[in-house]
Amino acid sequence: MPKTYYFIGVKGTGMGPLAQILHDQGNIVIGSDIDAYTYTQAPLEAAGIKILSFQSENVDRYREAIFVRGNAFSDEQVEVARALALGVTMMTYPDAVQEQIMQTTSIAVAGAHGKTSTTGLLAHVLKNIAPTSYLIGDGTGRGVPNSQFFVAEADEYRRHFKDYAPDYAILTNIDFDHPDYFKNIADVTNAFSDFANNVKKAIFAWGDDAHLRALRPKATVYYYGTNPENDDFVAENIHKSTQGSHFNVTFRGETLGEFSVPLFGQHSILNALAVIAVAYMEKVDLDLIRDYLMTYQGVKRRFSEKQIADITVIDDYAHHPTEIDATLDAARQKYPNKQIIAIFQPHTYSRVIAYKDEFAKSLEAADKVYLANIFGSARESVGAVTSAEIGAEISKFGGIIEEENMSLLMPYENAVMVFMGAGDIEKYEFAYEKLLGQLRTDLQ
Repeated sequence: MPKTYYFIGVKGTGMGPLAQILHDQGNIVIGSDIDAYTYTQAPLEAAGIKILSFQSENVDRYREAIFVRGNAFSDEQVEVARALALGVTMMTYPDAVQEQIMQTTSIAVAGAHGKTSTTGLLAHVLKNIAPTSYLIGDGTGRGVPNSQFFVAEADEYRRHFKDYAPDYAILTNIDFDHPDYFKNIADVTNAFSDFANNVKKAIFAWGDDAHLRALRPKATVYYYGTNPENDDFVAENIHKSTQGSHFNVTFRGETLGEFSVPLFGQHSILNALAVIAVAYMEKVDLDLIRDYLMTYQGVKRRFSEKQIADITVIDDYAHHPTEIDATLDAARQKYPNKQIIAIFQPHTYSRVIAYKDEFAKSLEAADKVYLANIFGSARESVGAVTSAEIGAEISKFGGIIEEENMSLLMPYENAVMVFMGAGDIEKYEFAYEKLLGQLRTDLQ
């Protein structure tokens, strides 16, 4: 019998996909959120999921529903407060995800970096082979009745993944991030340790990460990477080109064959290797894995590309130095003969304070660097650091861009413009694209 669910914060990057899953399973799903447009609401609207503005009256109207509370909201949030006052049935987002995890063979993907891309790749491959439900952190979700697999992105922030108990887990890396919550790398590692201890069957972990190597979970750990002496699943004979990446895979000396992905950067090879490892353990036909790896088109805001005249525009969610390294590495592989121009919006003051020097170092991989002003957060509306301070440490720094003035970016021709950030970098990108389109049209 279908149930009625009400999502408080339905546009969230995790909440939206979960709402889509429950809708696809035949349930009635309603949600509420801010009025401003977000890229995550398009699939909700396409599914016919009603999105309301936050107001306490919504809770009274739908008080018989099962409420799903977004991670971002305190007890004082207007709808949460009303729901608590009325005593409605309410569950947290992690609790609702765990309900899905329990229903089928589940694979959770966790890591400081790369989890969205890896989740997207795994979901793409498995859904073309067997009934698969999935929840991806780019706002994409799908629910399939009687699924064989459930693939879910597992977020470490505020230890949201601590109660997940999947059959398998992919751990891409452990790195110090979210300095507004985690105290240090030891604190982050402890969170991952708690999550890993809940995994039932096996863990696939990147072998070059010392913090992952230090974990001692109950489940069997298989390491993946490029070191045949220390890793279980190994990518070797790697060939990178402007068309993608090609490599051979072995498992403890056993040859699994050749694989290719139309993706760029070393991280993409590692992500694909993790997917191959999961498939192998679940005895999925590797020839099918080979085929569907080649049809993958990526996830939203992860190396998303468009062409405007002679300019290539890349949009990426990279907001940590490690992610910037990976994105610029991928751009350099695909466009080795073009100028790579980085346009980066730092995200949150606490992260900039923690990584100011590292940001500058990672951005040096570009041919020229432009910065937007720091995007704060509800918790950090102001801070004691500026984008200009990062720029002062970059030898290739070109200046601070403004949405109303894209003149600094206009002189470039036949270049690759890489917009990176987790705030509202899209508004700068759109302003640039609009002006560029006008100028290029005028010149024709």
